[in-house]
Amino acid sequence: MSRPLPYTMSDVNYDNAKFRQRSLLQVIMQALQTSNVKRHSMSCSTGKFLALFLIFGLAYLMLTHSSHIHSDIRGLAKENMTAGEDNINLYGAGGIKRFWRKPPRLPPRLPPDDNVTSNSSKHALGTQGVNSKWLARQQSVKDAFVHAWSGYKSYAMGFDELMPVSQRGVDGLGGLGATVVDALDTAMIMGLDNVIHEAGSWVETHLSSRIDKKGQVNLFETTIRVVGGLLSAYHLSGGGQAMASTFKGPKPNVYLECAKNLADHLMNAFTSSPTPIPYSDVVLRDRTAHPAPDGLSSTSEVSTLQLEFNYLSTVCGDPKYSTAAMRVLEHLRTLPKVEGLVPIYISPQTGQFNGENIRLGSRGDSYYEYLLKVWLHQGSHANKDMSYLHDMYEEAMKGVRHLLVRKSVPNSLVFVGELPYGHDGAFSPKMDHLVCFLPGTLALGATKGIRKQDALKDNLLTFDDMENLRLAEDLAKTCFDMYAATSTGLAPEIAYFHTEEFSETGLDGGNKSSEYVHDIIIKPADRHNLLRPETVESLFVLYRITEDPKYREWGWQIFEAFEKYTKVESGGYSSLDDVTKIPPRKRDKMETFFLGETLKYLYLLFGETSVLPLDKFVFNTEAHPFPIKVAA
Repeated sequence: MSRPLPYTMSDVNYDNAKFRQRSLLQVIMQALQTSNVKRHSMSCSTGKFLALFLIFGLAYLMLTHSSHIHSDIRGLAKENMTAGEDNINLYGAGGIKRFWRKPPRLPPRLPPDDNVTSNSSKHALGTQGVNSKWLARQQSVKDAFVHAWSGYKSYAMGFDELMPVSQRGVDGLGGLGATVVDALDTAMIMGLDNVIHEAGSWVETHLSSRIDKKGQVNLFETTIRVVGGLLSAYHLSGGGQAMASTFKGPKPNVYLECAKNLADHLMNAFTSSPTPIPYSDVVLRDRTAHPAPDGLSSTSEVSTLQLEFNYLSTVCGDPKYSTAAMRVLEHLRTLPKVEGLVPIYISPQTGQFNGENIRLGSRGDSYYEYLLKVWLHQGSHANKDMSYLHDMYEEAMKGVRHLLVRKSVPNSLVFVGELPYGHDGAFSPKMDHLVCFLPGTLALGATKGIRKQDALKDNLLTFDDMENLRLAEDLAKTCFDMYAATSTGLAPEIAYFHTEEFSETGLDGGNKSSEYVHDIIIKPADRHNLLRPETVESLFVLYRITEDPKYREWGWQIFEAFEKYTKVESGGYSSLDDVTKIPPRKRDKMETFFLGETLKYLYLLFGETSVLPLDKFVFNTEAHPFPIKVAA
């Protein structure tokens, strides 16, 4: 324990020559007695004269300039002064009084151990102030979630999505109450008992019958939002005795049974296909499946089912879900690639890629994300059978760095473009907001979820890891600048970048004060904002890994822009038509992922890093956390 600094009268006799109070005469005499001048010069009359001249000169200077000398102390003294007029006069105009006033006593030097402890105490106080700021901001996000839920509950309960402006609900995802399930684990993480009870009761009362009676749903969207949301709620509410449940609402097995029932219906997408590649759509009520109208599936959709189906097999003890889903990745492993990169379409009929379009935006994005996350979720190093996934991920990230990464002009923003006509075709400087998942994935892949500082200390980072981490930080900056460059402070759905080969004028984001206003091009058709989570997801991951506070500050700026321009006073938040204009026109739709992902990641970004640590949990592509499998 550190000793208190001796500012009280009980410590005035502290024996430290440096800080003991002495008169001016004592100071001068001690200096003369110990100086070479005294020994070598005082023996002659000239030396004595010079010494006296020096003494009187110093006295004169102190008398005439002491007010200047003490000016810096005056403000501090006034702040700490508790006595009356007499104390104030010491700092007044009287030169003689100022001269003879004893100098303020400084605290003694503490032993080294006490110094460290004292500094630590100061640091702890500073940290406490910082924490209080971020806890207040986290509360603001929690309030936003409550506002979003209140609008949904009032006008759209049981529908997939809220239309907040027209105050009604709409079923755009098959009618399974997607917002209820997507928001449920966010409410659990935030500790919102009323919302948990309302959402959980709705699931218990209505969801099973809807699963049996509803029509067509998309395999991918239903898996990541509804199956994923139910499984996460199962775990967070204490399923499998993993955690002690303190939540109101149904027992954990209610969520698990609903997830199992829904997955049994969705399994038809796998069993109906002639290849390991599942069909894209399922009709729930008659348990049939069929391909999309053009016969093709998105590469990202067929490869973004495995986290959910693997975890379902783990908790219910039936391997059929994992077996069907993993056959997809095992098949994709055998197909030809371009430096690890793959086209965005694949045929369930032939099992082959279709076309040459390569991108990390829509229809391509989460393929790369799940190569890493499925491997991590299954225990990474402990599971040798899954090591091929990490190999595929590493090869793909090298391909991204080699083929897709470019810099803008004039300010060298790093971005990831596209190859719409394959490796031999022209490069496109187009980057979807969806690509902003990549900084978080790169950082996660580099350190496997532990802090960068710890990974460096233990020599866990390879050269490729360091390259990926550097790219992650560069891309996160670009993703944030896609927000900062617009009039509203919110990013467009798609941005293009000025390069040496590509340039369009008059299509900036509207924020003329942005340093990158001339680097980023936003075409009229791409100016909408859907309340997407990808950038704040990456800020959350990067903050957890690097502990750099700028990621929190960027997240707060984004949240403030959401609050300012997308909030609907009657309840809910709305997508926008054009982020480059003020005021922006609202699109009248609140996507389920705003509650399931965007607000969840912001809440976690501003909170304690011990909550859902990245080396213990993997978040699916809809931000539903699953515990990482522990090796037996």
